[in-house]
Amino acid sequence: MHHFTVITLFPELVEAYRAVGIVRRACESGLVDIAALNPRSFAPDRRGTVDDAPYGGGPGMVMSVPPLRAAIRAARARHDAADAHVAYLSPQGRRFEQGDVAGLAAHGHLVLVAGRYEGIDERVIAHDVDSEWSIGDFVVSGGELPALVLIDAIVRTLPGALGDAGSAAADSFVDGLLDYPHYTRPEVYEGEAVPAVLLSGDHAAIARWRRRSQLLRTRARRPDLLAAAQLSAGDLALLAQADEDEEPGAD
Repeated sequence: MHHFTVITLFPELVEAYRAVGIVRRACESGLVDIAALNPRSFAPDRRGTVDDAPYGGGPGMVMSVPPLRAAIRAARARHDAADAHVAYLSPQGRRFEQGDVAGLAAHGHLVLVAGRYEGIDERVIAHDVDSEWSIGDFVVSGGELPALVLIDAIVRTLPGALGDAGSAAADSFVDGLLDYPHYTRPEVYEGEAVPAVLLSGDHAAIARWRRRSQLLRTRARRPDLLAAAQLSAGDLALLAQADEDEEPGAD
């Protein structure tokens, strides 16, 4: 079983997320365990104080060391402490990408620290956190949503989490490219038809069309991904053929 513990001032966000979709089924089947710990439960006073004004002045408040450190230690103790990995979600962290999923999934217990306010005391990051992650170059109100993004990305790759094991293998970024377009019934809607090749029953032709679509979509939308991808000779031939087809006067 994979264990996730989110340290958050808003455990209800984690509880609501845990109750729906793929994650709910994974929890019910015993594949994963997701829990939340509130640092207020470890505050040194009756008011549950978890923050204070920043030294040196400035706006906002900073989450303080004592309740956070106590919460992290309690989270580690929920399962095998040696197998726990503590990750802090912040805009200053390394950008989380599909290639990072397997490494994080290798830890049997992932402790995710969701900061609030102006952030958390740097001493917690320096001594209690194993890695720091960002989900992009933008700022949200707290680390809860980024933490749930990490959990979702990891859970869907676990054997048995998805109804169709091939779904995760076909996701965008798994092979470095974006996903191909998808279609379902009706065959024609408001004059727009599904590409004929998908109705042909020719599995080889469908596979070529999907790969070509992946390559062209990635080149158009994320050329950086295409430049970094390890393309086969067949991939290069598909791109060359697509370029030839688009040339003026091409048949």
